[in-house]
Amino acid sequence: MASNSQNMKSFYPEKKPTTAKKSSKKSPSNAATLGSTAAQTPALVSDAGKPDLKDEYDEKETLLRQFDLNIAYGPCVGITRLARWERAQRFGLNPPPEIQSLLKSGNVQTESLWGDRI
Repeated sequence: MASNSQNMKSFYPEKKPTTAKKSSKKSPSNAATLGSTAAQTPALVSDAGKPDLKDEYDEKETLLRQFDLNIAYGPCVGITRLARWERAQRFGLNPPPEIQSLLKSGNVQTESLWGDRI
C-alpha cells in the first residue's frame, strides 16, 4: 500500500500557493463612485448638469407614492390615484383624507407610480 500512496503523490504533485505581488498602482482620486460627478458618462447626466441617479420629487409626491405602494387600498394598476382612493373609500378601507385633498387640488400627477410602466 505504501507504494500506491507514493505513486499518487508523484502523479498529483502538491502545488503550494504562490504569493501574489501587490500592485503599486493606486486607484485615481476621481474614480467612478456613487456621488462622484467626475466620471459620470453623458447618458447619466441631465441637461442641467446634475447626475440623474436620484429622482427629485417633493413631499406631496412622496405621500402619493406611499399611497401607491400600500396594498391595503387595493391594486393601483390601470386606475388613476383618485379613482383608487374613491374605490377604497367605498369599500370602507379608510384611505387617508390628505391624499384626496392632494389629488383634488390638481397640482399633482394623477397617474399612479406604475402608470406607464406595466
